[in-house]
Amino acid sequence: MKNLKTIALSLLIALGTTAASAQTKKINTDKSQINWLGKKVTGEHTGTINFKSGYLVFDKADLKGGNFTVNMTSITVTDLKEGKGKEKLEGHLKADDFFGTDKFETSSLEFKKIANKSKGIYTVTADLTIKGITNPVTFDIVIKGTTAAAKVMIDRTKFDIKYGSGSFFDNLGDKTINDEFELNVNLVF
Repeated sequence: MKNLKTIALSLLIALGTTAASAQTKKINTDKSQINWLGKKVTGEHTGTINFKSGYLVFDKADLKGGNFTVNMTSITVTDLKEGKGKEKLEGHLKADDFFGTDKFETSSLEFKKIANKSKGIYTVTADLTIKGITNPVTFDIVIKGTTAAAKVMIDRTKFDIKYGSGSFFDNLGDKTINDEFELNVNLVF
């Protein structure tokens, strides 16, 4: 019985030490950036989206988790100058055809599985929620000091964003918009 108590106490101490060594580091939402790129047959558009909140979890120097919330109402277009074209595209991206920001003000990403690829580089599988629909995404994230960077490719049709998709509509011609869009994420924490 004494040995069992000793083993149980040792296990509790070991588990407590592991939990105590984990550190949650909040991102600086003012300095962290999300740049998006969407392509279509006749060209492409670029823009930004702002973080609402987020954090990364580390055990010593190893990445162990992460969770982020994005303010979808902050979508902006950066490749068009001020005026009707820019305002029209930003309004369309916020409309139900795309992200429906009146109903879905935020999107989220929660890390589920992390594999150490090499020093400071991890392959992450996460649950991405857009428009209330959750799907897994996998991407590499590079950690350097108090910064992190990732390129995330997202198939918008998996989140019921089908407008202009050649996968769902025929005869779109040069109005076809690629199903995948790219997010280039730069975190400061």
